[in-house]
Amino acid sequence: MKKRIGVLLIMALLTMAALGGCAGGTEDSSGDNSSTESQAGNPVYGGSIVVGIQQDVDSLDPHKATAAGTKEILFNIFEGLVKPDENGDLMKALASDYTISEDGLVYTFTLRQGVKFHNGNVVTAEDVKYSLDRASGLLDGTPLISSLSVLTSVDILDEKTVQVTVGSANTELIYSFVAAIIPAGSGEEESGTPIGTGPFSFVSYKPQEGIVIAKNPDYWQQGLPYLDEVNFKIVNSPDTALLELKGGSIQIYPYLTDSQAGELKDSFQILSAPSDVVQALFLNNASEPLNDVRIRQAICYALDLNMVNEYVAGGGATLVSSAMLPTLHSYYVDLTDTYGSSANIEKAQELMADAGYPDGFDLEITVPSNYEYHMQTAEVVAEQLKAAGINATINPVEWSSWLSDCYTDRNYQSTISGITSDMTPGYLTNRFQTDSKKNFVNFASAAYDEAYQAAAAALDPAEKAELYKQVQKILCDEAGSAFIQVPPITIAMDPKLGGYKFYPVYVQDMSTVYYTE
Repeated sequence: MKKRIGVLLIMALLTMAALGGCAGGTEDSSGDNSSTESQAGNPVYGGSIVVGIQQDVDSLDPHKATAAGTKEILFNIFEGLVKPDENGDLMKALASDYTISEDGLVYTFTLRQGVKFHNGNVVTAEDVKYSLDRASGLLDGTPLISSLSVLTSVDILDEKTVQVTVGSANTELIYSFVAAIIPAGSGEEESGTPIGTGPFSFVSYKPQEGIVIAKNPDYWQQGLPYLDEVNFKIVNSPDTALLELKGGSIQIYPYLTDSQAGELKDSFQILSAPSDVVQALFLNNASEPLNDVRIRQAICYALDLNMVNEYVAGGGATLVSSAMLPTLHSYYVDLTDTYGSSANIEKAQELMADAGYPDGFDLEITVPSNYEYHMQTAEVVAEQLKAAGINATINPVEWSSWLSDCYTDRNYQSTISGITSDMTPGYLTNRFQTDSKKNFVNFASAAYDEAYQAAAAALDPAEKAELYKQVQKILCDEAGSAFIQVPPITIAMDPKLGGYKFYPVYVQDMSTVYYTE
């Protein structure tokens, strides 16, 4: 029976994740130019643009890419059986239809007719099976996308039908089928010459410089894309980004701080909406003295989240105290009262004294220097911690160093960064399980692990929602990290352009962007 077990829950979940309204991050500084929609006239076809990006890609292989900054680009090159739209819903992509069995264990996908890869070959059931086998680990025993590791078989029923069987029902699994479909057997070739089905095809890549993509004339969505070419140019310095915007060498830059938006308001369209990023002062729970929960709690009490919001986001961010997007309304619980949104220095010092640090301690905050938003946040946070007796120093590093030292090797004390979410409540919360490969903060809690596993397995919507709220509360109470806010995403766009869309996931969809008459 079509889309049964838990699918009503899934669609409600996806809809609730949609980005809604202006975040207000540039409200005071950009006046009427701040909006969630581009202001433009009639679209015309053709032309090329340069989009400024903050970091180099970690892999052109869509099954191996982990950095959000990579996925935002690859969204234009690759597609899955389904894909998100700007409203927070799943749309059918390479699948023209799908069904889910009553018990939630069997997914049957019907392939869209005539879709072509960028090499001109038509997408077949063999391509889908190969891609899902590879991503799930069925191909060689190594899952490349962890959420798909529950797949037990991928079977071709006929030339246009693929059946996927999973080991356990999970109402969030359908979102994982956004995984890229690639040509059968292409495997490691994707990291050099990526071939997908998206609105743009890969042209070239130069490390530390950027990626060029070109219009896919055979794209299955009629009328898209408008542009002939897009150049994603790496701009490591925020100052350089501003200069290039003002000089006209960049037409779109999607990572503005409030102060930057104010500086550009008279010559660019300034667009803003809530992001899918949870920003935090991430604490390495395996590093002394952060391995003491009292010290981690003291840090949480020492922060003035309201001040961070005002200074960095112009008051436009949403304060959070755990790992969940507030836009996932049924699953989110507001825990900001746990430590308060203003600093409680007395309580922080009391906890530090109780933990054996009455005179405070040294704390190094490693920050990827290419992210001005995180750098500005670190400056505010460091001063707030010093007020509580914590000698905080900022260690700015290049993105590649942050990725290897902090995220991969976990060789750091604390860091200010952001983690991106998708449209499911388990995406962020699963990384804080003790044994998760993505648990770069080394958070270890048996209570958390038990609650998360129960939440992920629950099929009843009300039960699942309550369990995810328990998960958030445990992470907050045990101060796995000092969560700060969901920042707004604010972009500057050339006034001659239109069609830019915000998504509830971290992407830069260039297929709808166009020049105006």
